[in-house]
Amino acid sequence: MDAQYPAHWEADVVLADGGTAHVRPIRPADADRLRAFYSRLSAESIYFRYFGPRPKLSDREVAFFTNVDYVDRVALIATIGTEMVAVVRYDRTGPGEAEVAFLVEDAHQGRGVASVMLEHLAATARERGIETFIADVLPANMKMMGVLRQVGYTAQSRFADGVVRMTLDLTPTETSAEVTASREHRAEARSIARLLTPGSVAVIGASREPGGVGQTVLRNLLAADFTGPVYPVHREVRAVAGVRAYPSVKDIDGEVDLAVLAVPADSVIDVVKECAEKGVRGLVVVSSGFGETGPKGRARQDELARIARAYGLRVVGPNCLGIANTDPAVRLNATLAATVPGRGRVGFFSQSGALGTALLQRVAQRGIGISSFVSAGNRADVSGNDLLQYWEEDESTEVILLYLESLGNPRKFARLARRISRRKPIVVVKSGGTTQGVPIGHSASALRLPDSALSSLFEQAGVIRVDDLIQLFDVGQLLACQPLPAGPRVGLVTNSDALGLLAVDACVSAGLEPRPPVNLGAAAGAQEFGTALAGVLADPDVDAAVVIYMPPIPGDSRSVAGELVRVSRTAGKPVLATFEGQLGMPPELRTDPDVLPERGSVPSYAAPEEAVRALAHVVRYAGWLQQPAGAPPELDHLDTETARTLVSEALTKAPPAPSAKTSADGPSPLGETSAIESPSPSQETSAGVEGVAGPETSAEVPPSPEGTPADEVPPTDAEPVEIDATALLACYGLTVWPAEIVRTPDEAVAAAERLGWPVVLKAADPEAAKRAGTVRLGLLSPAAVRQAHADLAGQLGADVVLAVQAMAPQPAVPTVVSVLEDPAFGPVVSFGLGDVTARLLRDRGYRLAPLTADDAAGLVRSVAAAPLLFGEYGYPPVAVGALQELLVRVGRLANDLPEVARLDLDPVLVGESEVFVLGARAVLRSPEGPRRDGGPRRLA
Repeated sequence: MDAQYPAHWEADVVLADGGTAHVRPIRPADADRLRAFYSRLSAESIYFRYFGPRPKLSDREVAFFTNVDYVDRVALIATIGTEMVAVVRYDRTGPGEAEVAFLVEDAHQGRGVASVMLEHLAATARERGIETFIADVLPANMKMMGVLRQVGYTAQSRFADGVVRMTLDLTPTETSAEVTASREHRAEARSIARLLTPGSVAVIGASREPGGVGQTVLRNLLAADFTGPVYPVHREVRAVAGVRAYPSVKDIDGEVDLAVLAVPADSVIDVVKECAEKGVRGLVVVSSGFGETGPKGRARQDELARIARAYGLRVVGPNCLGIANTDPAVRLNATLAATVPGRGRVGFFSQSGALGTALLQRVAQRGIGISSFVSAGNRADVSGNDLLQYWEEDESTEVILLYLESLGNPRKFARLARRISRRKPIVVVKSGGTTQGVPIGHSASALRLPDSALSSLFEQAGVIRVDDLIQLFDVGQLLACQPLPAGPRVGLVTNSDALGLLAVDACVSAGLEPRPPVNLGAAAGAQEFGTALAGVLADPDVDAAVVIYMPPIPGDSRSVAGELVRVSRTAGKPVLATFEGQLGMPPELRTDPDVLPERGSVPSYAAPEEAVRALAHVVRYAGWLQQPAGAPPELDHLDTETARTLVSEALTKAPPAPSAKTSADGPSPLGETSAIESPSPSQETSAGVEGVAGPETSAEVPPSPEGTPADEVPPTDAEPVEIDATALLACYGLTVWPAEIVRTPDEAVAAAERLGWPVVLKAADPEAAKRAGTVRLGLLSPAAVRQAHADLAGQLGADVVLAVQAMAPQPAVPTVVSVLEDPAFGPVVSFGLGDVTARLLRDRGYRLAPLTADDAAGLVRSVAAAPLLFGEYGYPPVAVGALQELLVRVGRLANDLPEVARLDLDPVLVGESEVFVLGARAVLRSPEGPRRDGGPRRLA
């Protein structure tokens, strides 16, 4: 039984009220836990489950319920702490069909336990080949019928013999996915709300030592005038900072919503358990000594997250700065930072605890207010994804700023960001771009994709990625105070020719369209600036305005500032300023100088270039918003069932390909073949790059210099298996140009006759294909084929293996399309041109699959060489629409088939009316589990 235990079914989950529970398969050792659970059930709950009274379970029943085979009989339980609070089970009743039932302890009903457990049970059932659940429900059991109907699956019901028989088709649908995402959003948002809006706070480890961590947090809480009671906890003293102290959190008379832990690391686990017994709802662990200290500390950190979640608690930290909420109804400063900015519209998340204090000081110095702040530290539990869920619904937050050092679930981040960016802008600084490494101690893995790919994926999701912290605040202050521009046309008002020219140059460099500057001269005052700005903003050919006020001698700057604010407030267009070199939101440029900046206040920048740079980021974001959200289009000529059959048969029957790992004999082809940085520049010719269809095609390139090679097959315990890429692509309406392997001149001529003239003859061996001059194009006769064969045999050796392929129509532009099943991001589609220059410069674009039509269009246009596809630089215009459809189809394949570890279409010739896939290769691996953002809800 233990050998069969499916550990991958275990999960920590967030419940509807923001608490947590642990879901796992039942085990024989759970017998006593099941008896205790049953003893706490009401008579009504027992009656609804068993259709009659059953005061207790017999030993035989307990043994039956706790001993399952995890295939035909499966049961999952939910635990909080050491107690079972729910059980859900299925028993197979026939091919593809099982009976389902669940039971939730009365005290935990209404918390969303049943719905999340049903999601997990449905996933396990599909894994075991079960497609339908059947449940017999008493008519009075409205709760269970509601759970079954609201899960989003196709449900049918009929009444017979005094019961309602409900049938659920477990095939995932758009509705079921929307239901799951909606429940996940509400649950995770509430879990953060419990942390940021506590009614009371305990500081555990608040000592009398001046400057101590615990005392610092306590004093900051008191100084912020937190609206609820604050309880210092210290084992020995009676008062700290003039506030009564308690020896233990359990000794506090009132309820405790939030506990801040500032105790030694080796004491944290015991304190967490005490907090759970007390009924604390959330934890902030500012203590250090966890993952950042090495393997022992990392184990302690993992145990912290496991224990806290098991007892229903979310954790910020450890090794963090703390959390803050400027809402006047809360006034929470549970941080180590004495300076917290005032009330504003910016939500701020920082993974770095050490950097957090400096960041908050910078925000305060600029005069930018915040709505709330969270420093996650080592991010053992609460992450940026959780905060995105919270800020999406928080009416006080209009702009989201993120400083990220790692991404725990990048695919989920992209999904959330793509949705939330439609409502609120998200500005991100992601460190570690050159290495993709993560700080020691973070509960996240290093990313395998190059940093350029990460930027592309942020762009796809509408995320504004900036290079540094200065830009983070530059963009944030603009978004928080000014409207979005309708386009890239920029009006300039200045009192300096030199600064005006700098602004024009900056606009052009940033891709903006500057209008000729309006130079008012050094002596211009408030009236001149107001009139000029009003005229610029009234111009229908202007989308935004940059005002430069740098008088050579001091003037009436307050009057000028007031006029700028007055004119800009009703214009409906963004106005930025370089106002006497001030940085941030100076009082004179606010709508009300006596309060923090509100909408209509004018942000100021130290130099015109900085203002233009911030505006350019916002212009691109506004352009993204103007694109329809869209959905992956419906495609014809799809046969996903056959595709899944091909993949399944290849994995179960075909012999595995050589391991991708390096051996004593050197690296295998799979370990070096590129899926993202596509190979074979040596095959480049004036007509394009020619490849070979099927698994005979491959070529090798060195690993990407941008960190860990993104192009390798992701390492797992499973060996890679090649599949017939031609047959697989045919299931998605894509045809691979036919080719034949030949070994003699006669075979080459015969193949050419079958394929049709003209033909191409080229090296089929991947090593030989790397060499220059291994392709012969436009062969029109048997004699030409024989001569080409003799030339290549002389160059590559008499026993060379060659390939014959029909010549694709010309003119055409060679491109490369690839798919990688990335461990963090899931399926990623990449695109680039196939010429040698594009390959060497790694001019690639990336998008997460599946692709919408706009995603495909954006991917094509994201590469620097894209103008060559649109008739520029002497190239003919080609069928970009057909190329975009190919990308959508490849994205659909990648999304449907997680077993496809790598797929290369190299080259894809884009002709004047259609595209031609000349080479294709696919490699499979058996996935180790669901994708990071796939399957039922779970915490990372």
